[in-house]
Amino acid sequence: MQVYDNGLTVEFSLMPTRQINGRRVAQALALAAIMTLASCAQSSQDAQVKRDVYDPYEQENRRMHDFNRNLDRSLVRPVAIGYDTVIPDDIETGIVRFAVNTSLPSDIVNNILQLNMRGAITDSARFVVNTTVGLGGFFDPASEMGMPAGTNTDFGQTLHVWGAKEGPYIELPLLGPSTQRDTYGIFVDVFSNPLTYVVPSPENLALTGSGVAAGLSRRSRFSDTIDAILYESADSYAQSRSIYLQNRRFELGGTEGGVYDDPYDPYDDGATPAPTLEDPYDQ
Repeated sequence: MQVYDNGLTVEFSLMPTRQINGRRVAQALALAAIMTLASCAQSSQDAQVKRDVYDPYEQENRRMHDFNRNLDRSLVRPVAIGYDTVIPDDIETGIVRFAVNTSLPSDIVNNILQLNMRGAITDSARFVVNTTVGLGGFFDPASEMGMPAGTNTDFGQTLHVWGAKEGPYIELPLLGPSTQRDTYGIFVDVFSNPLTYVVPSPENLALTGSGVAAGLSRRSRFSDTIDAILYESADSYAQSRSIYLQNRRFELGGTEGGVYDDPYDPYDDGATPAPTLEDPYDQ
């Protein structure tokens, strides 16, 4: 094509254009949409996992977990097995019952704070019966009379009722798995039992001693389960974290996030039936 302007000739060459294939464009757009949706789904799944297990202190927690596991191997486990071997079963059971009974006043306080008056009344009745007829709680006539079991609550559950969030996962020295909310609860529960103020010193040391003895009894009773978690699982930290969080959320009514699928659980595929394990952290 030629254009004449003031005697000058300018040539323009128009290149031929290819016809746009509408079908190819549609396929490309569809593929891009599918990839975008898949990416969003994966991001949503990752966010869900992070919500289910919030562990920003994992590095420090793992170091504390190693400390607790070494302490259990070298001290707690041998002492618990020796305690269970030396102490007769009837006496050991009586000490555990005494420890449970002397913890009921703290449960009553927490039930009142949770406005669970029914639980406070049933725990009060159980405490009175076992303290009097049961000789301080070494026997359990309340259960033989068909009275409701103790509520076994704590200030961590009270904070949950008040709307406090679970917070990050924390591994505590000696005490093991916890969360930020339950850590606050453990600290408050130390001071929430009225018996610690009513029973004079040094008699109130019996409360602490019975609690320690009951802990040794539980360690011995659930020895096979705890040993399997701490010393036989591929990742004992992830396994104990999973068990604690699932059990704690179940205790609170299943309102704390979703169910955490442990990546180290060989029964996660749904095809292999999982064995029934007793929770070593169920107090």
